[in-house]
Amino acid sequence: QLQLVESGGGLVQPGGSLRLSCAASGFTSEDYSMGWFRQAPGKEREGVSCINSSNGRTYYADSVKGRFIISRDNAKNTVYLQMNSVSPEDTAVYYCAAVSRSACFLWTTKWYDLWGQGTQVTVSS
Repeated sequence: QLQLVESGGGLVQPGGSLRLSCAASGFTSEDYSMGWFRQAPGKEREGVSCINSSNGRTYYADSVKGRFIISRDNAKNTVYLQMNSVSPEDTAVYYCAAVSRSACFLWTTKWYDLWGQGTQVTVSS
């Protein structure tokens, strides 16, 4: 069974850090481009970061550029999102997604084949 499971969410203070993990099972995530998306209450799901399967190139939304880092550990079949200098505006449910293409897509959820269940991140003092 193909599955993505996110973990690492929780409550963090403004300015703090958090690392999200997305563990893939039932398939080799190395063959897929991976993305992180988030959805805040009352808002549409938006792309945060993604990484190509072909060349490892990474992409970031302007709102997180310079603060978040996406990476992948193919040996562990896991993708990470390191979140630094978080602010209350980063509060959302974070989802990872996989697309069976050589390139990832940050501006649309349309092409992604598989989604995780999401993990809540709350930034508050």
